Amino acid sequence: MIDQYKRNINYMRISITDRCNLRCAYCMPAEGIESIPHQDILTYDELIYIVQTGVSLGIRHIKVTGGEPFVRKDVMHLLHGLKAIPGLESVTISSNGLLIGPYISELAKIGIDGINISLDTMNPTRFHKLTGSDCVQTVIDNIYTIARETTIPVKVNCVPLYLDSIRTSMQDRMDIIEFAKHDNIHVRFIEMMPIGCGKKFTLVSEDEIRSEIEDHYGTLTPCFKSLGNGPSSYYSVPGLQGNIGFISAVSHKFCNSCNRIRLSSQGYLQTCLQYDQGYQLRPYLRSGDPSQLIEIMRDAIYGKPKEHQFARSNNEDKADVSAANTCTKTMSSIGG
Repeated sequence: MIDQYKRNINYMRISITDRCNLRCAYCMPAEGIESIPHQDILTYDELIYIVQTGVSLGIRHIKVTGGEPFVRKDVMHLLHGLKAIPGLESVTISSNGLLIGPYISELAKIGIDGINISLDTMNPTRFHKLTGSDCVQTVIDNIYTIARETTIPVKVNCVPLYLDSIRTSMQDRMDIIEFAKHDNIHVRFIEMMPIGCGKKFTLVSEDEIRSEIEDHYGTLTPCFKSLGNGPSSYYSVPGLQGNIGFISAVSHKFCNSCNRIRLSSQGYLQTCLQYDQGYQLRPYLRSGDPSQLIEIMRDAIYGKPKEHQFARSNNEDKADVSAANTCTKTMSSIGG
């Protein structure tokens, strides 16, 4: 599964729904999104077939995302099916943490390989302003339940926010880091990417956050052990049991080592988060002869773009990014 730039593409994120029970300001408009007809959403059997095809080409790691994956009915049926696919080395989940509680014990039983929970603030007032929900304590409780009552690796993903009254503070970030203090919970800070609603926000860079952390905790020491399948860089911090990670697509570009592709809930295979270019797989699945699917996926992966241009996309004097080809989707529909 080597693309034209000699990168090994072995990781696929699959969005199983574009719907979510939250309205995070950078992910989904407050009024929601246009409802997709049920028949346009891939069935679980179709998703499993695509993953099996991907595995035959070299995909080894799957991340199940949304929207919010646990709003889709019978999600455990899909997860059982994915875990049974020979050749897959890991199946992990990304969730907002609100609905996952009743599934935690079953997730542990089937051997899910990791859970990422998105949480940008533990402050109830700011959480409500950012998400439209008053249930931040439920998210916090579910994170601790996963960490303390199962052996599932758990990470907390935090996106620093800055836009008028919709913002988080340094104190919010320090509060989130407390998850890593007494538990083996890894906390990751993800730079805001200029996609969909995120285009409105001001970037808070990795360097700014690292400076904040070192002022509070001391020097960050690079941690070279493998803690996942993606582009995070991790650090150990004095006094913390868990590690601190950064996913900094804008300020610390990692396109030369990118190993991922994305599949939308409607069957659109997207090879770079910034660009709309990709392939619609659904017609091949439903044509009665899906044999072309493997060639379509191989072509898509080989043609994966060299790099994004997030740092240039907001500068009028840098015309490298074609407006016609720049991603116009919301993060909820792409799967992040």
